[in-house]
Amino acid sequence: MELLLPLAFIVGYAAIVFEHPIKINKAGTALLTGVLCWILYISIDFTPDRVELKVDYLTEHLADISAILFFLLGAMTIVELVDAHDGFKIITNLIRSTNRRKLLWIISFIAFFLSSILDNLTTSIVMVSLLRKIIDDKEERLLFISMVVIAANAGGAWTPIGDVTTTMLWIQGKITTGNIMKELFIPSLVCLVIPLAILSPRLKGNFKKPEVIENKKQIPTTPFERKFVFFMGVGALVFVPVFKTITHLPPYMGILFGLGVLWLATEILHREKNEENKSIYSVMSALQKVDVPSVLFFLGILLAISALQSQGHLTLAAQFLDSSLGNTSIIVFIIGLLSAIVDNVPLVAAAMGMYDFPVDDHFWKFLAYCAGTGGSILIIGSAAGVAVMGMEKIDFIWYLKRISLLALAGYVAGAATYILITSLI
Repeated sequence: MELLLPLAFIVGYAAIVFEHPIKINKAGTALLTGVLCWILYISIDFTPDRVELKVDYLTEHLADISAILFFLLGAMTIVELVDAHDGFKIITNLIRSTNRRKLLWIISFIAFFLSSILDNLTTSIVMVSLLRKIIDDKEERLLFISMVVIAANAGGAWTPIGDVTTTMLWIQGKITTGNIMKELFIPSLVCLVIPLAILSPRLKGNFKKPEVIENKKQIPTTPFERKFVFFMGVGALVFVPVFKTITHLPPYMGILFGLGVLWLATEILHREKNEENKSIYSVMSALQKVDVPSVLFFLGILLAISALQSQGHLTLAAQFLDSSLGNTSIIVFIIGLLSAIVDNVPLVAAAMGMYDFPVDDHFWKFLAYCAGTGGSILIIGSAAGVAVMGMEKIDFIWYLKRISLLALAGYVAGAATYILITSLI
């Protein structure tokens, strides 16, 4: 009976992977898999006391999942609101080059450094909206967006606020800000540069920018309105880690606070317009554009993984690695590879429960790198990947064929760089 749960997860995961051949939307499959995993978990022992305990587990997991979903919803709404005001023109107008190779490096480095300030999830959402304004061809845009996933995950690994797993280690006192930034910056940079160096020679010539089609029925935003909403929106995103530091409240509260402020600001900004034009630039309109299936897909995946975690499969996997390998560096490296398949949050949580190394130990810093960047190997392996997969309808197999080896090369090179640097020091 206990084997039915991981089997259900594997079947559901396979259905998500082969979404296009079987022609079943991955959001529906993910939701069904998530709920089915919890049904099977509860069915293992159906005594009243055990059922009540398992429902309590579900409630605890749902609190963590909701925090991620509310953050995602808030960030996507802010990005859509900035987009409605043509705020991204401020950046797209600065990017004048149409050279494919040059743009790839520019976009990747913007994502790399932006994710260290914001986080990899928010950065990916912003960069998808930005690339839609720059590249017209869908296939070509997917290639750039996939590199954004690698760049955002690499950039998020070397700061305490850039990735949820690094934040977990930071909050639990396993790492300190100065040490993690100093020792992981170069390995994270290598993790990005290697895929860029491999991919760049394949890109030749120039790309075609999308044609701007103006809607004559609506009043275009003024330069002041564009700049105001753009800087307010970016400010709301950047303020999240500051909000967390000051109030000690979780990040989703910060993003909701920023959204609330932006909501009031845009209402005041457009209060003189007629209702028809005012509604176009409202948060209500932005909410209607948010990709809800992507949010539900995220919900289903996280529910399924939480069921595996509650039954203890992830802890058993960690213990098996510990007993069979022994070498902590190899264990951490494999945890990074596993994070491409299973969410890195429970894997890191399991590792924190198993080991008691001192603050800023090699184990914790290497874990921050591997768990943060290993998820790039598969599109479904990180929050950033899942978000862009939903927003741009990226096919799992497409990413596997074109990007996975590039991400793996970067991951291995960055890990080797970290080991080399620490051995020399």
